[in-house]
Amino acid sequence: MKLKQAIIDEIGQKMEKANGVVVIDYIGISVDQANAMRVKLRDAGVDYKVYKNTLVKRAIDGTESAGLADVLEGPSAFAFGYDDAIAPARVLDGVIKEYKKMEFKAGLIEGVLYDAEGIKKIASIPSREVLISKFLGSIQSPIGKLVRTFAAIAEDKGGGEAAPVEEPAPVEEAASVEEAAPVEEAAPAAEEPVEEAPAEEAAPVEEAATVEEAAPVEEAAPAEEAAPAEEAVEEEKAAEEAPAEE
Repeated sequence: MKLKQAIIDEIGQKMEKANGVVVIDYIGISVDQANAMRVKLRDAGVDYKVYKNTLVKRAIDGTESAGLADVLEGPSAFAFGYDDAIAPARVLDGVIKEYKKMEFKAGLIEGVLYDAEGIKKIASIPSREVLISKFLGSIQSPIGKLVRTFAAIAEDKGGGEAAPVEEPAPVEEAASVEEAAPVEEAAPAAEEPVEEAPAEEAAPVEEAATVEEAAPVEEAAPAEEAAPAEEAVEEEKAAEEAPAEE
């Protein structure tokens, strides 16, 4: 009698202390499988033990866990989670899928009673460590973007202050303007000699033409020489006629 009461008290204390309690039907697994399952549960911080249904019913009678009494038929094993309320359901769900044996009966998560299907759904929720990691990652992602944004702004500001010192663009533009100016001035200089050259050369050509044309006009010598020639002919004729008269 005292032994049974000690077990009832033990069950009552675990029920009160646990954040999550899962009840399973463990029939079908071997001793080795049961031992391997216990190791996995212990590593996850889950307390696993088989109790008689009658003792459990007496322990939970009149408590918040009283709802589990309806499923306490046949072999029952209990998994208690103290730190992570979902750990019992998550570990047992993996074991059931691996062994393809055993099944959920019901469970209490944070004082809420769930049936077998509800426990299966809860078992798919990641562990607290994973959730915290994801949460921190989601927080760090915007922070990382914000830090990169600030860094980019700082770099832009640093570049803006350094820009007036270097200012390569104005130097290049000034060089372009200076180089362009001589080219534009050189163009008119080159054109003026070309336009004046024909004018200067044209004058000598016209003068030469005038001189050449004037020369034939001044040469009247052949006309003057023609007269003496005629006179010579007449004198010869006269000389020939003179002896005839004698």
